[in-house]
Amino acid sequence: MVKSVLFDLDGTLLDRDTSIQEFITAQYDRLIAHLNHIPKATYITRFLELDCHGYIWKDRVYQDLVSEFAIMGIGWQELLEDYETQFQFHCVSFHFLKETLSGLKQHGYLLGIVTNGLGHFQARAIDGLGIRDYFDVILISEVEGVRKPQPEIFRRATNRLGVTAQDSVFIGDHPEADIIGAKNAGMMAIWKRSPHWMEAKEADAIINELNEIPYILQVNRR
Repeated sequence: MVKSVLFDLDGTLLDRDTSIQEFITAQYDRLIAHLNHIPKATYITRFLELDCHGYIWKDRVYQDLVSEFAIMGIGWQELLEDYETQFQFHCVSFHFLKETLSGLKQHGYLLGIVTNGLGHFQARAIDGLGIRDYFDVILISEVEGVRKPQPEIFRRATNRLGVTAQDSVFIGDHPEADIIGAKNAGMMAIWKRSPHWMEAKEADAIINELNEIPYILQVNRR
């Protein structure tokens, strides 16, 4: 019987596509004195291309932007600092996030987040979504020194919750990091459908929306 439900962050709880679009639009407006020689749509489009759905860290992204657009009066370091401190104010959740988490807590599930990324940045994103208090454990790869899909980071999460992998389900959008990683750690894995990845055929179940999770868990409790 499932006792704990663990989540990925980006692309699962955090609607990163919408969040990054809102952030980079606001960044352009906020720093327009340094960026007004670049058409707004061009700046946004090029950032998103270089960002590669979050898989290229922003030091490189901003270095490329400064070079390509000959940005003057502000360096890539300042642009990066702006990203690191301001992104949290543009975090957008997927539909039904808090309702789903609240319902799971009311039904007695232990909840956790296991995410790759930088510690301070991911912590700020969690706070930006206003969901920290729902979770019993939060593991971030930089802090842990181990990344998904390595089974160790999943095992640490279940150990800290005091449950076994067999008692746990992991929900994520990345077929390898989330689904294969969780399965290799002995967990049930639910894939949250993403337009960026091929279907995770190894998943035990597939969802489009977060509010589908309680039904899947109910079925597996029978």
